[in-house]
Amino acid sequence: MRIGVVVHGPNIIDLGYALKLIDILKGYGNVKARLGGTMGRTAVIDASLEDVIDISRKLVPSDSLKIFHDDVDVIFLLNYGKSDVTGQVFGYKVYSHYVNKIPDDNIPIIQIERPGEADGSIIPWNHNLDIVKDLSLKLNLDIVSPEEVYERHIKQDSEGINQRVVHGVSPGENIMVNSVVIGKTNSDKLVLIAKDNHIVDIIGGELKIHGLEKLGEVNLDKAIIKTGLLRHAKVTPRVIARDKSEDFKVTFLDHAGEDVYQFKDSNLVITVGDDTTLISSDILYRFDIPVIGITDGDLDKVVEDGFKVKNSIIFEVESGFDDVCGQNIKKEIFGDNVEVFDFKNIDEVKVKIEETIKNINCKYNIKYIN
Repeated sequence: MRIGVVVHGPNIIDLGYALKLIDILKGYGNVKARLGGTMGRTAVIDASLEDVIDISRKLVPSDSLKIFHDDVDVIFLLNYGKSDVTGQVFGYKVYSHYVNKIPDDNIPIIQIERPGEADGSIIPWNHNLDIVKDLSLKLNLDIVSPEEVYERHIKQDSEGINQRVVHGVSPGENIMVNSVVIGKTNSDKLVLIAKDNHIVDIIGGELKIHGLEKLGEVNLDKAIIKTGLLRHAKVTPRVIARDKSEDFKVTFLDHAGEDVYQFKDSNLVITVGDDTTLISSDILYRFDIPVIGITDGDLDKVVEDGFKVKNSIIFEVESGFDDVCGQNIKKEIFGDNVEVFDFKNIDEVKVKIEETIKNINCKYNIKYIN
């Protein structure tokens, strides 16, 4: 049997289940595994699993399923959600998006959710193969039918108002939509409400207007929504040795922390926004790349520990001015580009950034990472 495995999220990797399940599936045939999503990359790197789980491309889970479609006999989706409901609804969304891309849907898709937990499950999304029952017994997982999950889908009324129920939340958690923090929960029940592709209201939480402005238009049905910490495990980050470029490459990243992997060949990354800086510096730590972060103290803390490379520099500007400063830095240093080779070292970049911030009369403090 040719088996494709799509691994989603850091939890199933950090807890060791991804490797265990891949090893078990090898007993049924040839296994090829790839990551679906983004935040699992650091977990794969920290666990030294790059030769087991392909992380060479940034793909949403449904696209990872699609890549396997013509080359395997069955595809497994491995996930470890915050709760059984969260994980199963996630699987429904992934499978629905996959079917939209592959209408013939002739390859069995099987989800393994929260293995090792009392509420763990195995979901045969389109074909109930013998391997499902075999694995449910071997892994002590309940078999959950797609019909039991379908009722949790998005509802839409005739006025074009979308409601999306987000399961498995707790009070006081950040709400991230497509990597942007748009609010905080105040209940264990959360519903996002959108009209004309904009989030307009929330049940069970408080919206963050600045976050909604950053988010802009959004397809609530396809949006990637996460609450709480993006990665829960306490880990020792693995640093990968790399050759430094002879030219000092500086890149610019504005409010898109999870896209930072495309800049891993840089010598320095300038990041804009508190959480973008936190996420980006944590990822870039694995590649020994310092950051210059432009923040305003509005930190939502989406990861437990944010590692930063020694010699990184953090500019904390006046509240609400991180975007303004970021736009001016982009204009003055990068123009229409996202990378430049005009500096010799981080100190030269720091001087230019200070000059740019002073020119717009913005107050700031500087923090050096030692």
